[in-house]
Amino acid sequence: MKKIQVGISISIHPNLRHLTNEREVVQVNGNTVGQCLEQLVAQFPGVESGLFAKDGTLLNYVTVYVNGESAYPEELARSVSDGDELYIVLMIAGG
Repeated sequence: MKKIQVGISISIHPNLRHLTNEREVVQVNGNTVGQCLEQLVAQFPGVESGLFAKDGTLLNYVTVYVNGESAYPEELARSVSDGDELYIVLMIAGG
């Protein structure tokens, strides 16, 4: 019997959806948060500048949650499994 690959769901923050053709959720595969975000960028190259600094780290106002729990401090190295859900959150201040 063939194993069905579930993959990882990434919920896209509303302020980034213009970079994902308005998709709220994108399916990817990977073993870490970083691999999953790399696949997101491969599908939607424009999203890279909304997530990453020039040195490859997450921008200081970008936070990733795995199944509702903060991935910090591991962030990009945090392990994920099939069926996990990632949430991209932008810490935006305003008045």
